[in-house]
Amino acid sequence: MQKPNFIPLAILLVISIVAVFMPAVPTQIVTEGINSGDTAWMLVATALVLLMTPGLAYFYGGMVNNKNVISTMLQSFVAMGVISILWVTVGYSLAFGSSIGGFIGNPMDHFMFKGVLDGKPWSLAPTIPLVVFAFFQLKFAVITPALVTGSMAERINFRSYVLFMILFSLVVYAPLAHMTWHPEGWLFKRGVLDFAGGTVVHMSAGWAALAGAIYLKRRKSHLEASYFPPANVPFVLLGTGLLWFGWFGFNAGSAVSASPLAASAFATTNTAAAAAGLAWVLFDSAKGKKVSALGFCIGAVVGLVAITPAAGFVTVPTAIFIGTVSAIISNYVAHLRSKSTLDDTLDVFPCHGVGGMVGLIMTGIFASKGVNSAVTVEGLAFGETGLFVEHMIALFAVSAFAFGMSLLLLKITDLILPLRVSEEDEKMGLDVSQHDEFLIEA
Repeated sequence: MQKPNFIPLAILLVISIVAVFMPAVPTQIVTEGINSGDTAWMLVATALVLLMTPGLAYFYGGMVNNKNVISTMLQSFVAMGVISILWVTVGYSLAFGSSIGGFIGNPMDHFMFKGVLDGKPWSLAPTIPLVVFAFFQLKFAVITPALVTGSMAERINFRSYVLFMILFSLVVYAPLAHMTWHPEGWLFKRGVLDFAGGTVVHMSAGWAALAGAIYLKRRKSHLEASYFPPANVPFVLLGTGLLWFGWFGFNAGSAVSASPLAASAFATTNTAAAAAGLAWVLFDSAKGKKVSALGFCIGAVVGLVAITPAAGFVTVPTAIFIGTVSAIISNYVAHLRSKSTLDDTLDVFPCHGVGGMVGLIMTGIFASKGVNSAVTVEGLAFGETGLFVEHMIALFAVSAFAFGMSLLLLKITDLILPLRVSEEDEKMGLDVSQHDEFLIEA
């Protein structure tokens, strides 16, 4: 039995009491300009994006060894609880409140969701209630720290992970969301295009994952070159299906309307995933490997990652190219990682970090006004260089910020709560050592 810790419960109780005294009662809910079809679609899209986090839990849970399945899956599920409360309290305001220097939102604008139920619709989503937009964005904030966990799986202290997740969401995710998606944000004003989160979600998670893998160092099994097969490949297949399904909300929902643009993003999303899944296994086959379920699943997810920033800016045929190229590049980077001493347990950086960067570059090359009138400067493929240059600046700026800040936050977390479990707990498995639960094998 571990030592009692009353601090987290006390914090939740304080937030709950504050909520009683700051209930954010609406004065008059805005209905003018609200479109019922757009609202209905965005409610569905929001639910689809939330489904991605349980999908990620199955995807990651199936790939770790059988002593760490429950702990790995819980790290995704607990994000739905922690980030939801954090977002209502202050996260949404930091991401989408009035801009402070183009880098962060005013935390007091919507503290405890003040002015959200009765607020005017978001300027870039004028036909849906502000609360729907706010909760759609919440689901992106939920899955981002959950993505990071794959690099630190099988050796991270659960309580430390929760603390890091909170710090990461406030210090890394919220500023990146503000810079990229707020009309006064630094990257937005520079013309950087990120339709659904290539920089905000996948690059930030990928670089944080790399920082985590470096900081936590190698697992004992990795040092000993011991191989443990994935606990449950059908879990990975199920997770991939849920992620692919939910990604339609992620990308098509980012049109924030039931519109031709949403349909275009839907089509590019499916096409890139299909191409990438095939490219991954065919690239493996070209190297003399057998076609594997794990390979197809990882490839499909890489395609979904890479098309995310480009989904509403490129054509459907272009999505084939993006999916194929991203899968081959990520496959090769994952191979290099496997030959190194870096212990990124589930290859989060090669898949999400590299996939997000490839997607950002591809958007700078192939973004077209014909697909989306919001494109003011077209991509490199259409003879214009401005967008591509800005995307390269964004690539280096976001990478440095996400990696550097994540490394700092890991150090701070480690000083408060040790990040790494003991060697004995690692050998026992995190399911038992962290949660007193275990997977019953058939």
